[in-house]
Amino acid sequence: LISKDGYIVTNAHVVEDADAVAVTFADGTEVDAELVGMDKSMDIAVLKIEGENLHALKLGDSDAVRVGEFTIAIGDPTGRELAGTTTFGIISAAARDVNIDGKTNTYLQTDAAVNPGNSGGALVNAKGELIGINTAIESPTGSYSGYSFAVPSNIARKIVGDLKEFGTVQRAMMGISMWRDELTPAVAKELGTDEVSGIYVYEVIPNGAAAKAGIKKGDVIKRINGIEIKTRPEFQGQLAKYHPGATISVTVSR
Repeated sequence: LISKDGYIVTNAHVVEDADAVAVTFADGTEVDAELVGMDKSMDIAVLKIEGENLHALKLGDSDAVRVGEFTIAIGDPTGRELAGTTTFGIISAAARDVNIDGKTNTYLQTDAAVNPGNSGGALVNAKGELIGINTAIESPTGSYSGYSFAVPSNIARKIVGDLKEFGTVQRAMMGISMWRDELTPAVAKELGTDEVSGIYVYEVIPNGAAAKAGIKKGDVIKRINGIEIKTRPEFQGQLAKYHPGATISVTVSR
């Protein structure tokens, strides 16, 4: 529950085949919910229940999450008989590219135990702020084996806003093609750049946003709106927060 007036965020796969949706609170109260919209590519859905001054979870800043930070996952593993189960872990990666059902997206990775039934539950930081939506696990057995993944709260916040306003998700593009490999000393030597981290601009799309802003082939993108970008997942995760037409500040090494 992310707003006092009854907006709820969960996973799309939790509700996509439902004829009707109900929400059960911790005290057992059950209320009907309306499906506002869903984004299957990022596995996020938004529900709405009737109410005023409801107790909403505060959204945290997933860009501020650091490897090694403590996290708590909350959910209903295996169903209502274990409702409200909390598990404890640390952040293993703040931006991990993971392919799930043929779609590659950027997630927070933790070792907090997440099992079937946890989907759509909250991943919170030590302050109790929402930093992710528990979404998937990496497991040969289908149950917890040490790896779980959550949609970062900043991406979820943007998706929720789009679904409420437009009914669909609006995705921004910068207008570049990245080099096929992430920058390492060996790759940097191959490309003839001194930069060993960041996003190497292999191609600039004619008349695209990057071209109009003066970004050139061979530039290395180092920061977006002041946030350091070292890897492809970090780059994609930052762009996922913005709408088409948004203005961002890009720091490049040329």
